[in-house]
Amino acid sequence: MENIAITQEVKPPNTSKGPVKWLQDNLFNTWYNTILTCLALVFLFFVFKGGLTWIFTQAEWEVIPANLQILMIGPYPIEQAWRIWIVLCTLFVLLGLSAGVWKGLVLRISAAIAIFGLILLLIPLDVVKNSEAEYAVLEFNFNIIYLIFLKRTWLLGGLVLFIVTFFLGRDKNVLKRWVIGGWVLSLPYTMMVLHGFGENSVSTTHWGGLFLTLVLAAAGITMCFPLGVLLALGRRSQLPAIKWVSTIYIETIRGVPLITLLIMGSVLFPIFMPGDFQLDKVLRAELALILFSAAYMAENVRGGLQAVPQGQVEAAQAVGLTYPKTMLFIVLPQALRAVIPAIVGQFISLFKDTSLVTIIGLLDLLGIARSVLANPTWQGRYIEVYLFVAAIYFVFCYAMSYVSQKIEADLGVGKH
Repeated sequence: MENIAITQEVKPPNTSKGPVKWLQDNLFNTWYNTILTCLALVFLFFVFKGGLTWIFTQAEWEVIPANLQILMIGPYPIEQAWRIWIVLCTLFVLLGLSAGVWKGLVLRISAAIAIFGLILLLIPLDVVKNSEAEYAVLEFNFNIIYLIFLKRTWLLGGLVLFIVTFFLGRDKNVLKRWVIGGWVLSLPYTMMVLHGFGENSVSTTHWGGLFLTLVLAAAGITMCFPLGVLLALGRRSQLPAIKWVSTIYIETIRGVPLITLLIMGSVLFPIFMPGDFQLDKVLRAELALILFSAAYMAENVRGGLQAVPQGQVEAAQAVGLTYPKTMLFIVLPQALRAVIPAIVGQFISLFKDTSLVTIIGLLDLLGIARSVLANPTWQGRYIEVYLFVAAIYFVFCYAMSYVSQKIEADLGVGKH
């Protein structure tokens, strides 16, 4: 009689820890760690007691919902605000398709943005006080109730589009090229929709608030990265002309503060333009941000290029790859993978540097916050307004940092 071996499948151990288990292993695992944890909690309580008491009992937070409209879009004409909502709905469509096609980290990022939109949907937008105190940069020409209903309708429609496109894009790899093409064209499409054409066009001088900050940051990040890569490759080029031009540009830009470039672009650059041709003020500020960040980006990328062993290049040449293909398929992927933290750090720095455009008269988020505080109705609410602005900057900067960490984990950066 044959012996029949009976095997039992053994599942791998569960290494995930819940919050209680984590606290036990890290904060209360020994008697002296328990004492230190309790002392630290008591210390933190007394340190933050005053601040938390002020935040929850003394702060006058009505200044935020009352001015949320102007903080978000600044002096952008209300009757043309539908352009912003069109752009947001397009963004929700691209996010939904991306989440459905790629899932994983893309799904988590897209869901986080959708939840942020839902939070905005639930925030009470009290703009009556804005209509009573006339701002020089904003006029309310619509019925207040109609405006609130319209905003919630657009946001709700965007969330519905996100959910629908997510299910439409699930497991459909054929859509990858179309989605990538959509993201590539999203920036020029956004600029055209927001500006418009003809009599109903909205000049960029009326762009402001968080809306302008995001436009400057998105365009700066999108353009400074490829320019920085080209400059890094140019500095390592064997052709003396390309190498020296790239080196002089990088060292010159890195040797001056961003404020200098912004002032030069706003004041000096128009003097040298021929005839009546003038670049838009927002465009000049954007160019200054791109040129400044590209120089730092080039040095970050150059550090990654130097980390790639020369043997990789020699091996690529041995199998017959040309220089462009070697750089594109062999060297750059390894170089960029090695400097992801530095690249994302530069993106975060660029996002925060957009606040400097207030120096040349553009009303970004920080500039609008100052205009709100200039209104006699809200004088003395400096802490509330600046805390809200700081929280917005923190949310976006932390989001980029979080995405960077997840990309590093997925690519195995730092693991041997």
